[in-house]
Amino acid sequence: MLEGLSDMAKQHPGPHVEAPAEKGTRWWRVMCLTGLDYFSTLGYQPGIAALAAGLLSPIATVVLVLVTLFGALPVYRRVAAESPHGQGSIAMLERLLSFWQGKLFVLTLLGFAATDFMITITLSAADATAHLIENPHLHSALSGKQVMLTLILVALLGAVFLKGFSEAIGLAVVLVGVYLALNVVVVANGLWHVFKEPHLFGDWTDGLTAEHGNAFAMIGVALIVFPKLALGLSGFETGVAVMPLIEGDPDDTEEKPTGRIRGARHLLTTAAVIMSAFLISTSIITTLLIPKEAFKAGGAANGRALAFLAHENLGSTFGSVYDLSTIAILWFAGASAMAGLLNLMPRYLPRYGMAPHWARAVRPTVIVLTLIAFLVTWIFDADVDAQGGAYATGVLVLISSAAVAVTIAARKAGERHWTVTFAVIAAVFLYTTAVNIAERPDGVKIGACFIAGIMLVSFLSRLKRAFELRVTAVVLDEVAERFLRDYTYRPLRLIANEPNSRDLAEYRDKVHQIRRDNDIPPEDDLVFVEVTVLDPSDFEAELTVRGEVLHDRYRVLTLQSSSVPNALAALLLQVRDMTGQLPHIYFEWTEGNPFAQFLRFFLFGQGEIAPVTREVLREAEPDRARRPAVHVG
Repeated sequence: MLEGLSDMAKQHPGPHVEAPAEKGTRWWRVMCLTGLDYFSTLGYQPGIAALAAGLLSPIATVVLVLVTLFGALPVYRRVAAESPHGQGSIAMLERLLSFWQGKLFVLTLLGFAATDFMITITLSAADATAHLIENPHLHSALSGKQVMLTLILVALLGAVFLKGFSEAIGLAVVLVGVYLALNVVVVANGLWHVFKEPHLFGDWTDGLTAEHGNAFAMIGVALIVFPKLALGLSGFETGVAVMPLIEGDPDDTEEKPTGRIRGARHLLTTAAVIMSAFLISTSIITTLLIPKEAFKAGGAANGRALAFLAHENLGSTFGSVYDLSTIAILWFAGASAMAGLLNLMPRYLPRYGMAPHWARAVRPTVIVLTLIAFLVTWIFDADVDAQGGAYATGVLVLISSAAVAVTIAARKAGERHWTVTFAVIAAVFLYTTAVNIAERPDGVKIGACFIAGIMLVSFLSRLKRAFELRVTAVVLDEVAERFLRDYTYRPLRLIANEPNSRDLAEYRDKVHQIRRDNDIPPEDDLVFVEVTVLDPSDFEAELTVRGEVLHDRYRVLTLQSSSVPNALAALLLQVRDMTGQLPHIYFEWTEGNPFAQFLRFFLFGQGEIAPVTREVLREAEPDRARRPAVHVG
């Protein structure tokens, strides 16, 4: 159950883990994985466009394609270059903020990412069930069993990931290849029908003119309804989330994976071009060939426009094969979302101390995510329309954040042209997000639930792990190492000192006080240790130790860490392991309320240092005989 890390995290593991480098997978195979989410929207996107725009559906879809190719695609090609390890725009924005503001901001974005990816799993499974139930051969037998069938599909998806991620990619290639081939047949047949009956095009243009008057009015209305079509942008965040799976060049490094970035850009561009061609062609044939009434709730084409054409124009046998392919890809569309979650969550929450250690492993994380998907399916009664608002909100918030992130990155790089371009794109996506939220506020409410849930679990986990030894490594400079080697045959006695002026009087008075309070004889050496807290919101960090001699007589070890007690405990254990002697450390009691001091420790890495240092040591070293000694006077 706990074997190994997430497959997506192996190329960038947590600080405690040694993981072999993975060769990776060809970009077009990974495209099939992320394309499960992206391409599967053809199952419902034409119907959504027809309901939202009516006869304007093809024009509104052209607007969507233009935003895709000249907005989302350039943004995410830049995101791939700026954040090639799968964290996406979240990592880019994380670098702009430090301390707790940055952590809370990331947790908020993770909440929207969880909304996007989790609703992808549940909505796609629910839509697959809808296609299954609406098949003429199965309708009577399966009618009324929507929730049960959706839960079964979600459970099967989880089972695939429990088996292994490589199986998920192999299955994705087959499903996407078959689905796109069948859609080519449906689209080609539909266009043949349109060309065979020229009056269809004439009737459509006459209807457009009667409804909207002129081309400018049509474009204006298309721009207004565009936010309702935003689900057609759903594949980009997943595309960068699974970047670590892409095979790079032999000379790629962790800092500069040039081959992986190039492969990710090929992936994003190819997927966007394929999807754009299908979106435009399917919107044309569904608008011209399907009666308006069939798109409405309860209509034969509601939520399954292309499947309707497959049955009508190509016969029941082909239609059933198309249904089966659509059901399979919609079901497995959750695989790309699951891959995104398995890549994203282990990169942030364990590093923040806001998830248990097992969250780095695939199988327990898959089980937790599957159970959450069960809950969401049950709450929404496996209703596709009820989840659409949340899905669109999650997609648009992530794309907007990506557009803002690349705008800032371009500005910092001094690229004026790209700064202006990305700023315009960001404005478009922010407008789209605002309109979508105004029209469907339920999406923000659901996203807020995910955010609240992530924050609650995160802070409870961090509280539970507050006394955990969380120093990933101890690095000593030459002077510090020489200090410690001097105590191989005698115990080292350390004075914990909070540095102020660092003048001669400060150290002289401190030595006198510690000797008096603890009855230390004059012949015993004392070494000062001072900790500087860098970012107290960091949970795991490397400990750097420097040695220096001040005022020609006082040895001082200076440490940099995110927490004073953790740094001191890690140093004491390092001294024990290097010298074979149990070190002693001496503190003063801290004045103030113990609970307030604990909150200072939890939030700022300081507070009641002595008892917390001792507690960290107690958890890290259960054997009392091997535990360094803590004295408080």
